[in-house]
Amino acid sequence: MNAHDWYVENRAAFVARSLEDDEERVYRQHVQHCEECAGEVRRMERELAWLPMGVLPVAPAPGFVRRVSAAVLDRPAGWRKRVPWLLAAAALVLAVGLGARSRAEGSRVRALLADSETRMMALEDTLSVLRSAHQVLQIPISMEGKHGGMLIFQDTGSHRWGVIVHGLPPAPTGNVYQFWFITETGMVRSVAVNVDTSRPAFLTLSMPPVPAPVMGAALTVEPAISRSSEPQGPQLAHVTF
Repeated sequence: MNAHDWYVENRAAFVARSLEDDEERVYRQHVQHCEECAGEVRRMERELAWLPMGVLPVAPAPGFVRRVSAAVLDRPAGWRKRVPWLLAAAALVLAVGLGARSRAEGSRVRALLADSETRMMALEDTLSVLRSAHQVLQIPISMEGKHGGMLIFQDTGSHRWGVIVHGLPPAPTGNVYQFWFITETGMVRSVAVNVDTSRPAFLTLSMPPVPAPVMGAALTVEPAISRSSEPQGPQLAHVTF
């Protein structure tokens, strides 16, 4: 085995960027002067161009290539010729794995952006109702020594309400704060309201699909599992226009 044989056997490893840093520098200097190796390197790069190498190569841990080579070189000479391609395959697997990780991270970022965009749109929708309100009602509420209230911003143009519930403690265990519309024919169940003393609840509500006009609203404490069409718990606020 002469000195040039090492360059021949490590062409694939050079293409796959799996040589040690000092070995890669020596090989790069060699291909600048050896047309045979330079031509083979260009050919391998063309043949491997279709593979998913769309991420930056990551250098193996120090000594990785040398340990693998030492283990394999104990085998018969025929096996030794396969070493460069085995190293190239290992490098490609590493690149594919990094590509999958990059795609997973990209999916997570896209999901976060979509969630932020949804929250921003909901906030803009709420602010639009607050700005265009034709009537604003405020109802004070006291519960468990806490003093808060409920504000209703009525937009007669869009037939929507902006509702803010603030200053209340968390609902008792197993219960929720329940918002109701009051109509000429009775109460219409709306949404549960999640609120505590440190964080008010902002709601943007469309009028319920009932023929009778909406006359007001109420806030009650209801069992979390209840789906009754009529209030069952204590009433905290009641207002009519």
